[in-house]
Amino acid sequence: MITTEHNERCLRASVFGEFALADLKELEDQIAYRLEFKGKTNLLLDLTEMIKYTIDTVVEEIKFGKKHPGAFQKVAVLTDSQWIGSAAWLSNLFTDADVRVFHDLHEAEEWLAD
Repeated sequence: MITTEHNERCLRASVFGEFALADLKELEDQIAYRLEFKGKTNLLLDLTEMIKYTIDTVVEEIKFGKKHPGAFQKVAVLTDSQWIGSAAWLSNLFTDADVRVFHDLHEAEEWLAD
């Protein structure tokens, strides 16, 4: 399950449980909306409550990143998991954004605000 929230600084997405393809499609729709009305933006991706993700989600995420490499200025990935942090680092290959991994929400928000 995914929830999204728009504010002046960024699009915030929080994943709970399994991050499935339908969740990614919802996030992609929110990103497209944000890009249309705000232009290039920041993303705060909260994965602290994510338990797992499906392989089709990974494949689609890579496709989306290749199709929209300039969609974001900054991407803050919030997680306590080392393997998710490593996967976020690999996503740098498919985007022009500055992608960083955080363990603290306030630090992520402060970085996005700069």
